Order: sequence, then C-alpha cells, then structure tokens
Amino acid sequence: MDIIEMTRELGKALQEDDRYTAYMLAKQANDNDKVLQALINGFENMRLQLNEELAKDDKDTERIKELDEGIKSNYKQIMSNKNMIVFTAAQGSLEALVNNIQQIITLCANGEDPATCQPSSCTGSCATCGGCG
Repeated sequence: MDIIEMTRELGKALQEDDRYTAYMLAKQANDNDKVLQALINGFENMRLQLNEELAKDDKDTERIKELDEGIKSNYKQIMSNKNMIVFTAAQGSLEALVNNIQQIITLCANGEDPATCQPSSCTGSCATCGGCG
C-alpha cells in the first residue's frame, strides 16, 4: 500500500469516528432547522446591506447603526439556537481531532518518531496562551 492509499484509509477511519458522526448529525440538524436557516439568511442579508451602505460615498449613519444592531442581535439568536450550540461543540471536537492528525503528520515529516510524537495544543498565537511548558 502506498502513502496515498494509506491516507485514504486514514480518511475512512476519520469518517468512522464518533466525532465525525456527531458533527454530521449536528450539521444535518442545522440544515433542517427552518428557524435557524431563516436567522442565518437574515444575518447574511443584513451583512450585505451593511457592506453596501458602507461602500456608499453618502453613508447613512443611522442606517449603518440600525443594520449593525440587527446583525448583532441576529448573531446572538443564531448562536443561542440549541442546534447551533450542539453543532459548534461537535465542530470544535472534530477540528481538534483533525488538528491533532495534522500535527502528528507534520512532526513525522520533521523527523519525529511516529510512535512517540505528541501533538500540542499550541495554536501559534501567544495572545490567548497560558504559557509554554
């Protein structure tokens, strides 16, 4: 088996993982949630309107303020939707798994021992970090 075939096997194993299944179920629930989809569409529509207003030479500051407030309110509603809460958690879990896989591959490509190398939780940004070590 060559390395590409092995990678495809890894992809298959990823799709058999509970975190992937949870993500896909949460995504489907979001897609089927008519209230959530209406909120998302409204959010996108207001965002486009805001961008159009900001691009004008003669900006309507009251309209900009109104759209900005509407966007913030809509975003809060989206993020407090029960399906979105479950989706966000499932997405984070799957992203953490994929990140660990990528880190292990990178460590191995840099000469680390595949059997013992450990991925780190470092994102590369020191702004939110509690420190190395």
